[in-house]
Amino acid sequence: CCVVSSCFRAGEEEQQAQSKKALKKQQKEAEKAAKKAEKQAKLVSVRQETPVVFDVFSLRLCLFLSWIEADRALVRVQDLTPEKAEQQIWVRARIHTSRAKGKQCFLVLRHQQFTVQALLAVGDRASKQMVKFAANLTKESIIDVEAVVKKVEQKIESCSQQDVELHVERIFVISQSEARLPLQLEDAVRPEGEGDEEGRATVNQDTRLDNRVIDLRTTTSQAIFRLQSGVCQLFRDTLINKGFVEIQTPKIISAASEGGANVFTVSYFKTSAYLAQSPQLYKQMCICADFDKVFCVGPVFRAEDSNTHRHLTEFVGLDIEMAFNYHYHEVIDSITDTMVQIFKGLRDRLQTEIQTVNKQYPSEPFKFLEPTLRLEYKEAVAMLKAAGVEMGDEEDLSTPNEKLLGRLVKEKYDTDFYVLDKYPLAVRPFYTMPDPNNPKYSNSYDMFMRGEEILSGAQRIHDAQLLTERAMHHSIDLEKIKAYIDSFRYGAPPHAGGGIGLERVTMLYLGLHNVRQTSMFPRDPKRLTP
Repeated sequence: CCVVSSCFRAGEEEQQAQSKKALKKQQKEAEKAAKKAEKQAKLVSVRQETPVVFDVFSLRLCLFLSWIEADRALVRVQDLTPEKAEQQIWVRARIHTSRAKGKQCFLVLRHQQFTVQALLAVGDRASKQMVKFAANLTKESIIDVEAVVKKVEQKIESCSQQDVELHVERIFVISQSEARLPLQLEDAVRPEGEGDEEGRATVNQDTRLDNRVIDLRTTTSQAIFRLQSGVCQLFRDTLINKGFVEIQTPKIISAASEGGANVFTVSYFKTSAYLAQSPQLYKQMCICADFDKVFCVGPVFRAEDSNTHRHLTEFVGLDIEMAFNYHYHEVIDSITDTMVQIFKGLRDRLQTEIQTVNKQYPSEPFKFLEPTLRLEYKEAVAMLKAAGVEMGDEEDLSTPNEKLLGRLVKEKYDTDFYVLDKYPLAVRPFYTMPDPNNPKYSNSYDMFMRGEEILSGAQRIHDAQLLTERAMHHSIDLEKIKAYIDSFRYGAPPHAGGGIGLERVTMLYLGLHNVRQTSMFPRDPKRLTP
């Protein structure tokens, strides 16, 4: 009995000990769960309520978006006008510059090509710590600000939004920039010559291109490439309204597009291929396939070791090809009208971008005539000879003579855009149709902006026999262009066309001096990155 009683007591004590252990374990788990819930509640609170003053944790927290679905609307910087005065708004922008002054901090906020001044001042809505925090934010950081729009008595000349400023109440850091920038944006937008005169820095072209992602943020670059986008849109819209069909052509081809040596050779499985110098063959094939009017927008490759202000090894071609009824001037008229519609559209729709570029690179407004001025090559040679240039009647124009002719045309006709028609046959490609009235000349043309060529075009030979003869005259290997010649053996309508360089059009319309300024990521003999 004593033994049984003793065993029972021992078992009872063991159960009590186990119960105490379980209770302690449960208490620890409960405490752990409570701490976790408290921490989660704090995290949710931080996420839901924008703190006025940020510590390192909350700053990093903001780098990971998508943790709230805010119903607030963000107002674009360009839309900040006096009409929004006294409204409380949210804006997302980069910090362009910051300057602390006593208990105030002045920020210039930038989005694309638009800037606005923002003010933080110690008071009911902003603590001293918040002002200090804002003053220490790095340039190019992306922030959200809640602010009240205020009219200003005196225009803020340094900003695009000159009639208002923002009185900031709260700040979110969305993405923080490193403190050391490869270039300063205020230096990159400084007008040429101003830096030298006042001892302030400017940014050279190689530094810009080596750090293109930063350079593209400048107000000038933003304006240039938005205007360039406008050129493409106007080109497409105008031609589609004229009944053209947009086509896409291959860029990897089996033979040189124009029978020349200036092509990039690429490995193509067990053989070699070439990067297309032009979509011309395929445009013409589409004309032979009864599309009548076609255009394409795409890359063009030229393996020319030309390190000039206007040459690239890869550029964007705006190409046109069109069947005509009776005379190739029908095609010239269609192309020139397209260019005029582009010029009008840029002038009327993109004046803000034009003025933005002009602040850094001043130039005279681009002038054009309706209808477009068309001169014959003989007339151009006569004008140059009268100006003292010594050249033959059938000699090709050199670059200096092209520029001089542009100045002469501007003085005489007050236009920056014109057509030069009837080039000597000897200086044109083998596929160019000879002039039926004078075999020394051809049905070919170039178009010029501010004295520089932007389009080269011609009536194409659409007869296979004549095309073969002209190729042989130019000592071109017929086997290499067999597919091209064969395209015209089954009936081909008379047609003409041309290729335009997008970057050159943008450069010359804006009066810029280097095509690399209008190529987003330029490729030339010395540059393959970024």
